[in-house]
Amino acid sequence: MSGNPKVVVVGAGWAGLGATYQLAKQGYDVTLLEAGAQAGGLVSGWKTAGGKSVEAGIHGFWYPYRNIFSLVKELELDPFTPWTRSAQYSPAGLEVESPIFQELPRLPAPLGTLAYTKFKRLPLSDRLSALPLMYAVVDFDNSDQAWKQYDGMTARELFRQYGVSERLYRESFEPMLLVGLFAPGEQCSAAAALGMLYYFILAHQADFDVVWCRGTVGEKIFKPWCDRITGLGGKILTDRRVSDVSVDVSGKVNAVICGDESFEADAVIFAVGISGIQKIVTTSPALQKRREFRNLMNLGAVDVLAVRLWCDRKINIPRPSNACFGFDKTTGWTFFDLNALHDEFADASGSVIEVDFYHANQFLPLDNQEIIQIVQEYLTTCIPEFGNAQIIDSSVIRLPRAVTHFAPGSYQYLLRSITSFPNLYMSGDWVITNHGSWSQEKAYVTGLEAANLVIQQLGQGHMTQILPIESDETHIELARSLNQSFKSLVKSFIHNLQNS
Repeated sequence: MSGNPKVVVVGAGWAGLGATYQLAKQGYDVTLLEAGAQAGGLVSGWKTAGGKSVEAGIHGFWYPYRNIFSLVKELELDPFTPWTRSAQYSPAGLEVESPIFQELPRLPAPLGTLAYTKFKRLPLSDRLSALPLMYAVVDFDNSDQAWKQYDGMTARELFRQYGVSERLYRESFEPMLLVGLFAPGEQCSAAAALGMLYYFILAHQADFDVVWCRGTVGEKIFKPWCDRITGLGGKILTDRRVSDVSVDVSGKVNAVICGDESFEADAVIFAVGISGIQKIVTTSPALQKRREFRNLMNLGAVDVLAVRLWCDRKINIPRPSNACFGFDKTTGWTFFDLNALHDEFADASGSVIEVDFYHANQFLPLDNQEIIQIVQEYLTTCIPEFGNAQIIDSSVIRLPRAVTHFAPGSYQYLLRSITSFPNLYMSGDWVITNHGSWSQEKAYVTGLEAANLVIQQLGQGHMTQILPIESDETHIELARSLNQSFKSLVKSFIHNLQNS
């Protein structure tokens, strides 16, 4: 193995594990460095002192996650629930119920999403006010030009510009932003909002369908995946916080430094989140010399709060996954019935509930008891039975700056897979890619893309196949083609007018 090219991967989440696995399969001498105590990062999960499973928020696996589902099949794992139905609540009660869209007759996008979703209170007139927004959906084609065009405005400005009613925005679009981009509309890039909404909801009828892990992602997916990696000869080293990189006279990175340790490398892949890469930049003179890495300090991240409650009785929860809005102006939250989702709690005598808050900065300073009291009050507003339950155990996990903040104007500071170092590559859910995916799938895909760049550079092995997202439906393709043709004609006309 020592004669094979050496690759160091930094960060053991979806991106880092994806890159490491593909390179190990191709015979590379690959070392994965993880700052935490175990592989998986924030997605992994762990056990409490009492032996109960907890995690840093529940992660869904949506219908378009083609590459993750392919990986799970390759690893011969069975980690997921069946497709689940979801609901949405406000302080007024149940607002929306979603079906399993793939089970219903397929309608042209986005008609199926609009027709089959059951709104309890939102009038049809408000829902129809979203139709003009379809022009922006068609116009935003995930290209670099489209990102630059829409990234300068906020999502709130976008929806107002296209005539979305105030009620539809408040009760539908902003809740989706709060749980999808983790921030209110006035703090989200319009480009990110269009990309996220199209990928998860609008592109195809079934895209909003979701499954959940039947336990922590760490136990069900990452642990057997890591075992497969080490079986292939890959090395996974935890408690290794990267402090710098060593650069030779040609400008290539030849080693990754963790305090007193140095790991030689023919190529390096960074696979960490915004907060992680910013910590590395602050301690790395080599990275500080490059403007692209200094500019990363302009990016932001969002606070998350994950609360798990063990109740003294079973509570009837109609849907296993639920999103909520209107309880706090700038915070979205979700709650999950873990008795229905996780094998570990299927036979528990009382309900086990996971409650996750996004953009939760105002909650983090509170003590645990205050947080638990607020959570129970909110749950009782949604499902009154929670008011009679006693909380017999709990877990409160504060996650400052845990997830990417796609703020207006942030696109100019994001990095691509290829950097100014000829052998240093980037991956993660915040890295620019033309693939079109989001969240966990995007992180995994960018890890595969980075691995392919290493294979291309070092010349050992075969490029990994990356499954593309499902093609646009015919009417969307036609609309985009006509839109581009019209824009080209207008541009040509203005150019000729200016030069006449």
